[in-house]
Amino acid sequence: MRHGIVILPQQPWAEARSIWRRAEELGFDHAWTFDHLSWRSLADEPWGATIPTLTAAAAATSTIRLGTFVTSPNYRHPVPFAKDLATLDDISGGRFLLGVGSGGTGFDAFVLGQQQLTGRERHERFVEFVRGLDALLRFEEPGSGGISFDGDWFTAHEARMVGKPAQHPRMPIIVAADGPKGLQLVAELADGWVTLGRESESPDAWWRSVAEVSHRLDDALADRARDSASLDRYLNLDSHDYSLGSVDAWEDAVGLAAALGFTDVITHWPRRDGVFAGDEKVLTEIASRFSR
Repeated sequence: MRHGIVILPQQPWAEARSIWRRAEELGFDHAWTFDHLSWRSLADEPWGATIPTLTAAAAATSTIRLGTFVTSPNYRHPVPFAKDLATLDDISGGRFLLGVGSGGTGFDAFVLGQQQLTGRERHERFVEFVRGLDALLRFEEPGSGGISFDGDWFTAHEARMVGKPAQHPRMPIIVAADGPKGLQLVAELADGWVTLGRESESPDAWWRSVAEVSHRLDDALADRARDSASLDRYLNLDSHDYSLGSVDAWEDAVGLAAALGFTDVITHWPRRDGVFAGDEKVLTEIASRFSR
């Protein structure tokens, strides 16, 4: 089992630098930050930009993998975003993980004056977004004339990504999806899959929802004759209850995730209050256990 930690971009970098370094020192395999312009109950609190934060984290660390948890097409276009990502991956020495999702219906979906989309429209936009990034992040051969695509949501005309990707054939793409069409996209081109489970009234119901969607993913992979072992599976342990409430709670959650076939679990760095409020002593203790 690999272990990941989400570090929200809320502190000035003079303070945040030590947190990212600490995540590496504690032995976490990957560290992430949310890709939002603001987020839910924290909308009126300080909130830094994603790519500069991860670029600084790449410069401050040397081994831990870094990623977006998760980015979406709500306010991004594949062409300039692919340039940002490729540059970040180069700076990190090929340590970047691209987590992508279809985009929620909150602040990010409307801050630029966007129209409200149906679920079908959001999915179709997401598919174009991911396929565009998939093509761009593989780069084009020098002299090929660039990368072009013309969809209903995104267009690229001879976009240039000249160079050699820091990871071959491109950085891993981890797709967040729970619905049938989203799981088909995972089976088609993702290197990893991440789920938050379904909003549930109890922990038991949440774990049942995680098991159900995991089984549906198995079916989608089988439909494409794809080996289940070819896909990494990430689970956000904090979707129902905060997993760092205690060491025992965390160990129970990791055990259940392992039994369901997950390869990676992700929790959040404890905050002083509000969402993800917790004690850093618990974080240190669990890290001492998985890094033995």
